[in-house]
Amino acid sequence: MTAIKKYVALFAVCLTLAGCALESDTAKNSQETTNTETATNSENTSNNPAEFVTSGKCMPVIDIRTKESGPDAMEFVTMPVARHVAKRIASWTPNYNMPPEPYYVNCSVSVTDADDKLLIDSADANVKVRGNWTTAYNKKPLRIKFETKQSMLGLNDGNEYKNWLLLAEYKDFSMLRNRTAFQLAGEILGKDGYYAADSQLVEVTINGEYWGVYLVTEQQQVNSGRVEITDTEKDYTGTDIGYFLEYDGYYYNEDPLHSFKVNYHNDAELTPYDGNGGSGRTAKPSANGKNDVGITIKSDINSKEQHDHIEHFVNNVYDIMYEAAYNDKAFVMSDDLLTLIETTDLTPQEAVEKVVDLRSLVDSYILAELTCDADIYWSSFFMDVDFGKDGSGKLRFEAPWDFDSSFGNKDRCADGKGFYAGNIVFDVDGRFEEMCNPWLMVLVNEDWYQDIIKERWTEIYDSGTFERAYEMIVSEAEKFEPAFTRNYDKWNNIRQNDARNELCAGAAACTNEKQAADYLKGWLESRVSFLDSEWHK
Repeated sequence: MTAIKKYVALFAVCLTLAGCALESDTAKNSQETTNTETATNSENTSNNPAEFVTSGKCMPVIDIRTKESGPDAMEFVTMPVARHVAKRIASWTPNYNMPPEPYYVNCSVSVTDADDKLLIDSADANVKVRGNWTTAYNKKPLRIKFETKQSMLGLNDGNEYKNWLLLAEYKDFSMLRNRTAFQLAGEILGKDGYYAADSQLVEVTINGEYWGVYLVTEQQQVNSGRVEITDTEKDYTGTDIGYFLEYDGYYYNEDPLHSFKVNYHNDAELTPYDGNGGSGRTAKPSANGKNDVGITIKSDINSKEQHDHIEHFVNNVYDIMYEAAYNDKAFVMSDDLLTLIETTDLTPQEAVEKVVDLRSLVDSYILAELTCDADIYWSSFFMDVDFGKDGSGKLRFEAPWDFDSSFGNKDRCADGKGFYAGNIVFDVDGRFEEMCNPWLMVLVNEDWYQDIIKERWTEIYDSGTFERAYEMIVSEAEKFEPAFTRNYDKWNNIRQNDARNELCAGAAACTNEKQAADYLKGWLESRVSFLDSEWHK
């Protein structure tokens, strides 16, 4: 790079960070720095991660620097796409050039807070692109895996972990949907003792190049302070352990030991919950074979015995729920989990409560109903059970995840009205096939279950949970406006976002972060108003 080019690039960056409105072609040119130029700049930049945010700094900054420099040093964050996603794209894209799969690169990571206090100083870590469809966007989410455990900006009560995530929020123009969902989850599930990820917005630099606003949050994993269940010791094959599970449309990417299918009472039809008794409709968990969703075992397990144990247990739990709701019968499991036995010693509700942590399911249902996530029938729905000596042996629903398509961002419950989570929902790819999440639908029409939902909703509403969520949206949209402006200068403005065609009309009409945040808040207020009119006791 010539000296003249360097000064022009630096001058453009300074103008942008000062909040000046550059002409669109100048902003575009400032983003077209080659990998060679990036490597050269990174060698001549100080280790202060705040250097590229010299004007209007309002967020913490995470600075990532690859140990290896050179013309392709940035490719680990610009090129990879999850292999199963790339294969799907290739199936409809002629002459598609298959990108590399996400791969780890050795890096050093530094973190400063909003006041420039250095919190993490050049810690060794491996960093890679993570996620599913979000890996196909220009701005990609990242996973940081530190060599030694680190506290990250005081999240999760300051607990130290090796694994932290950076969510790109590329298709959420407000950049606040996951942030809002995690805050709500913390107040709804967290206050009941269940795990919900903590989060904070940050700005990121990579090899000295400004990389935009991200949401730093937690890896969904078995760990103290995260999903707290009995971890599996290396080479241990017994079944008295904890199992962390995901209801997952990508289960087929896992090895057979870490995945299985649920029978769902022979794919028996369910009645959707729409407030009108289902309106004569029914839904099958498989959507007549169109919804291929299995279970991914997120825990490390070591034996087929462990695999079969959890597979039998999950199938039996669902059958007990189904029998209670649709046949008004109570069943219990045999000790070997191979047989269900009808009993008159328990009511159907008691039979469910014997194997399901019902409070966690109700909390998770309320959060799902609040957020109206477009992927609810497909993935990112977590559960766990602990058969260890201190475990309850009940299926527990926690660790809610992935809300960038929720809160009216996609055309799902776009007006904030109507029942959603236990209802028939449309396929996220726009094929308008009718899908459902059977775990949220199977009990939802039971009067006793609705009574528990209403009691819990009233507690949540009366505690001021939603007012605090509205306040957070307004506060962070205002406080972080300079950072959001920098982000959209980096990644083109909102009107040029290539994810725009995925969004509903209201979300797609937003032209800046402030409008998007206002839309999010208005949608949530409408949603809360509707649910409160139905559930408040």
